[in-house]
Amino acid sequence: MAGLRMGEGILRRKPIERIEETEAGEGARLDRSLGLWQLTAIGVGGIIGAGIFTLAGTVANGTAGPAVLVSFLIAGVASAAAALSYAEFAGLIPKAGSAYTYGYAVLGEFAGWFIGWDLLLEYTAIVAVVAIGISGYFSFLVGEMGADLPNWMLGAPSTGDGHKVDLFAAVLCLLIAYLLNLGIKNAARFEMVVVILKVAVVLLVIGVGVFHIDTANYNPFFPYGVGGAFTGAATVFFAVFGYDAMSTAAEESKDAQRHMPKAIIYSLAISMVLYVLACLVLTGMQDYPDIDKESGFSTAFQSVGLGGLANVIAVGAIIGILTVMFTFMLGVTRVWFSMSRDGLLPKWFAKTHPTRHVPTRVTWIAGVASAVIAGFLPIGEAAELTNIGILLAFVVVCVAVIVLRYKQPDLPRTFRTPWMPFVPAVGVVFSIWLITFLQWQTWARFAVWFLLGLVFYFAYSYRRSELAKAEAAAKSGTTGPSSP
Repeated sequence: MAGLRMGEGILRRKPIERIEETEAGEGARLDRSLGLWQLTAIGVGGIIGAGIFTLAGTVANGTAGPAVLVSFLIAGVASAAAALSYAEFAGLIPKAGSAYTYGYAVLGEFAGWFIGWDLLLEYTAIVAVVAIGISGYFSFLVGEMGADLPNWMLGAPSTGDGHKVDLFAAVLCLLIAYLLNLGIKNAARFEMVVVILKVAVVLLVIGVGVFHIDTANYNPFFPYGVGGAFTGAATVFFAVFGYDAMSTAAEESKDAQRHMPKAIIYSLAISMVLYVLACLVLTGMQDYPDIDKESGFSTAFQSVGLGGLANVIAVGAIIGILTVMFTFMLGVTRVWFSMSRDGLLPKWFAKTHPTRHVPTRVTWIAGVASAVIAGFLPIGEAAELTNIGILLAFVVVCVAVIVLRYKQPDLPRTFRTPWMPFVPAVGVVFSIWLITFLQWQTWARFAVWFLLGLVFYFAYSYRRSELAKAEAAAKSGTTGPSSP
């Protein structure tokens, strides 16, 4: 009987029809101040950045060659299938938490916990990866200016002689945490301006670089085989899903039910067009073994005698990639906030600032955690750490949208995923397929994190969640604070 009761407990769901009621609570309110184009900017800001300025060069150099273009297209197909599923949920459940909230409402508490726990690690690691990528361009730029920085501060241990910490990357993580703590309205204004600058730099790269393409550099197109392109897709995947982190801000949107689905689709479409064009330029300008893994476009333009433009690109990359850090740190803090408000993590974390209405405590903790990862892990290890949890989140969201469509077909949806269930099924298959290309070390780290989460869930969350308290109150004949 105890086992049966526990099985029922982990399957308890947040009722979608009354999910708005979970927002109430002193010290746990978020401001609704984001419009459609601010949300789209946050999405584009999360998608475009490290993928173009850092990972494109990393994957082209040692994994896929010119077929890095195919890597992005494969990742984009899987991402688009999931994006349509996210869009349906974003219009239906306009709450903070994204995949965590969707899983909790449809598949039950344990599924929601599993994804939320994953996203805490994955989003934090993405912030760190992006910070490392910016640091690479910063080092390039400083070198071009003739400055000589000490080796100990230029990279994580094992990345070079005398390297002890990537100091610039770590400091950037803390600066983004500070920016987010200023309030979502001010932070979103900054994001909008920087995204416009970033897109302008990418268009400059494409517009000038196309005149320096040598088609001989495209041969061989698959130097590492077709398998290399798929392995590259698993690595670059996190560069094409910033919209899911943006969807964690649904509770801060002025009209989430109408704006969130559009913002998700707009941001992915804009970003994929720019990714394809940028990859064609990068691998056409320089032979793939010569592409720099950390500052690919800057060194590519330098190689064709455009050193001044290379410096402009380096500055643009540093500024532009900041938006990716912004989006994913926003994501991890809103998932953490939502899990804490639901009682799956201590309520102390759900406390928001009295005037700025942002989760200050979790923002600073996420900033410090990402700074530690950025300072002491190489970019390759940190990048692979991000992908397995995101892919699993995509699987959960795509499965959940199918389940909910058939269990509750009459719920009011402002956006409906087309070609149901084919589209979300494609998202599931592609996501699982891409997971198989990740290294065993990635699986090992994920397993350790998952086991820690299991211990925490059954030791704390299972009995302290708001739904557990409501169940206990119902059994005792009293009314709980959030009884459904």
